[in-house]
Amino acid sequence: MWLLIAFIAIPLIEIALFIQVGGWLGLWPTLLIVVITAIAGTFLVRSQGAQTLLNLRRSMSDLSDPTEPLAHGAMILFSGAMLLTPGFFTDAFGLSLMIPGVRSAIFRAVKSRVNVQSFQMGQGPAAQSNPRRPDDSVIDGDFEEVSPDKNPTHEPSGWTRH
Repeated sequence: MWLLIAFIAIPLIEIALFIQVGGWLGLWPTLLIVVITAIAGTFLVRSQGAQTLLNLRRSMSDLSDPTEPLAHGAMILFSGAMLLTPGFFTDAFGLSLMIPGVRSAIFRAVKSRVNVQSFQMGQGPAAQSNPRRPDDSVIDGDFEEVSPDKNPTHEPSGWTRH
C-alpha cells in the first residue's frame, strides 16, 4: 500500500515543483539545474562509493561486522538512482543521502528496529574444532599430462597455433 502511495505522490510532487521552479526561473535554467544535479550526483556517488568500498574491504580484512559499510553502500546506490531521476524532490532526497551523518542516522534507526539473533565471523564451530595452523598451507597433489587425441585436418592459418 505504501509503495502505491509513493508511486502516485512522488511524480505529483515532482510535477508541482517543476511548475513552481519553471515559473520562477524559466524553462532553460530549470532544465540546466536538473542536468547539473545528475552530473554532480554521478561524481558524488563515484567518490563516496569508492570510500565505502574501502571501508568494506577494511572491515572484511579486520574480520569485523560489515553491515554498516554494506548499508552505506546500498544507501549510496539508492542515492545515485534518486539523483539520476529528473526532479527536485528526488534530487533533494538523493543529496541528503550523500551526507555520511544522514546515512549513519538512518542506519542506527533501522538497526534499532532489526533484531539479529546471532552473528559470527571466523569463530564458528568448524573454525574452533579445526584451527588452521601455518603448516596447513601446503597442498599435495599429482598431475598427469593428457595429449589431445584429435589432430587438425587443415593447415594452420598463421593466426593460431596447433
